[in-house]
Amino acid sequence: MQRHRSLLDDSLSDLIGHLYDAAIDSRLWSGIAPEIADTFESTSTVLKLHNGRSVQLLECTDNMRVPDSEREWAEHWHQRDLWVERTVAFGLSAIVTDRDLVTRQEQRDSGFYREWLPTMDIFHLVGAAFPVGDEAVGVLGIHRPEQAHHYDKTDRARAGLLLPHLRRALQLGQSLSNVRQAAALEVLGRVDAGVVVVTQSSRILYANALAEDMLRKIPELGVLGGRLFLRDGLLQGRFRRMVQASIRTAVGQPEPPESALAILRPERLPITLGVAPLRPTDVLTVNQPLVLVFLRDPEYSAPDTRCLRDLFNLTATEAAIAADLGRGRSLEAIAREREIGIATVRSHLKRILAKTGTNRQAEAAALLAHSVAGLQAGRALASPK
Repeated sequence: MQRHRSLLDDSLSDLIGHLYDAAIDSRLWSGIAPEIADTFESTSTVLKLHNGRSVQLLECTDNMRVPDSEREWAEHWHQRDLWVERTVAFGLSAIVTDRDLVTRQEQRDSGFYREWLPTMDIFHLVGAAFPVGDEAVGVLGIHRPEQAHHYDKTDRARAGLLLPHLRRALQLGQSLSNVRQAAALEVLGRVDAGVVVVTQSSRILYANALAEDMLRKIPELGVLGGRLFLRDGLLQGRFRRMVQASIRTAVGQPEPPESALAILRPERLPITLGVAPLRPTDVLTVNQPLVLVFLRDPEYSAPDTRCLRDLFNLTATEAAIAADLGRGRSLEAIAREREIGIATVRSHLKRILAKTGTNRQAEAAALLAHSVAGLQAGRALASPK
């Protein structure tokens, strides 16, 4: 019986189109593995990245998923994948089958064949290893069980047609992901708050410029071993529970978490901290749930004085006092810190009210704090000196 009417049949053409759709919309990668298996009249497919001993599963069919209790065992065999070792040695981007890679004696004697493959119901292979970038190697493996037909020249040729499109789709998807991530980080850099992205163990993956400055200068906050922590032990316990609850929410186990806390300071306004889950599908993540931590300190929320001058035609002194008002300073505190008389501060306030079109100090403070000058403050921290 003729197994394939042509190399580029409708199923393979549809699959290639699906790959490019997934490059644009990463949610469409889900389901690619079984579609590849069906296209090659197979029962199993894996798409993964190898970088030294690090292995990242991108997509796979259900037979290759293992429960959490067996994850260490699965990682062991992914790291010691005999087919991958031999395929890389055979040559990157070369289409191979299991018959190219191992002898029948190795099939009988290898733990890879005796322990790993039977559990997955895998015996025959067609696939390739291909460069992805840096030192990572992409791996495409398409499999059939032992009782099925082995892969022949037609299967090789069809895999050869698929491989370059798979590589391009992965590269395109990574490029678009980098653009989206850069845009997202740019947005976070402009937020009028310190923003930190942390893992389940509070390890810091990203901090915007404002957060970096706050972590260096605010004694109530700290970084130890690359992890964000609060120096007050009781608050640190609350913060740790908040992070764990957000992680559970990010993986689809929502609960009503404690999402904010205040870090009190003597004779100063408190620092406020909030958390939010960052799901694996969001643009800043790779393949794990994360947590966004927001930090607000009134002392770091002062609007940018240059922007205030442009917005409201303020003098340099008026802009400086307006910035103090925008971060919640009282007239008495402004007079004391700037070593000027209270009457002078009130005189400046009167002119600020007139130029901003406001009637009361509280109204002006709210306008100043929430104008675009607040965004400029974060940019000023990020700008080179």
